[in-house]
Amino acid sequence: MLTGIVALIHVYILVLEMFLWTKPRGYKAFGLTPEFAQQTKTLGFNQGLYNGFLAAGLIWGLIAGGDTGFAAKIFFLVCVAVAGIVGALTASRRILYVQTVPAVLALIFVLLGH
Repeated sequence: MLTGIVALIHVYILVLEMFLWTKPRGYKAFGLTPEFAQQTKTLGFNQGLYNGFLAAGLIWGLIAGGDTGFAAKIFFLVCVAVAGIVGALTASRRILYVQTVPAVLALIFVLLGH
């Protein structure tokens, strides 16, 4: 369940970064000015793609089940947690709560449920 929530968070981040970066919702989510958003829209698109890969890996883990699904969930949840830590250190502390905390909680539940 928590792994699915983490995957959905990353699908939402994908949408924000790839499609709403230069829209009012993107400005608000990332604290961007319209000018800066326009100048960096390819950066946002690229970031969104990476978040989509994280979501895809988590969804794969949920669908695959068994040892393969377990391994995929562990790997991608750790990736999300590390990405959140790096984001918190380099961009915004808020990322720690949006990405790392849910990923670590999901990781704990995946490990306890195995």
